[in-house]
Amino acid sequence: MVTSKTKDFQKVMEAKDQTAPGLHFVGKKEELIQAKRSFRTLEGRDILIIYHEGVFHAVDSYCYHAGGMLQNGDIEEINGKMCIICPKHKYKITLTEGECLYKGKDPREKSPVTRWYSKGVKQRIHVVTESDGNVFVKLSVSPAWIESDYYQGEKGKVERAKAEAAEKKNPITVDDD
Repeated sequence: MVTSKTKDFQKVMEAKDQTAPGLHFVGKKEELIQAKRSFRTLEGRDILIIYHEGVFHAVDSYCYHAGGMLQNGDIEEINGKMCIICPKHKYKITLTEGECLYKGKDPREKSPVTRWYSKGVKQRIHVVTESDGNVFVKLSVSPAWIESDYYQGEKGKVERAKAEAAEKKNPITVDDD
């Protein structure tokens, strides 16, 4: 007996078969919109898919700085860019480029003014596409090392697990400045 769920599954599998190499089906558009944030492991890499203000984003799931779970971070517009804020240490990461932004003053200026600066790309960003109500992610193929790569490797996973265990024993509180 063919049910509507079976038909939906068959459509998804057909869509997967028709996609370009490297594209990973991550879910139905409406389900991902409703969830707002979804965690997936693609080719051994932990990815966070975010739906925010009508746009899908895909980023490495763990913050480049100390492996914090970005899934729990707030999203804010900072200096005209949408950023996810790491809940662990409040690092601000742009959703479209993976840059880390920070506020500071340039001491070389005559009258230093506080403004936003970029530390450069620190978080790996992945390409999201939609087709016929299905959402796909293509993992970044940039050969350059990006700091969030560390927490996707074996050493980073071990370090992250140790930090999570230690934090459960002694929770860390972060002051909001």
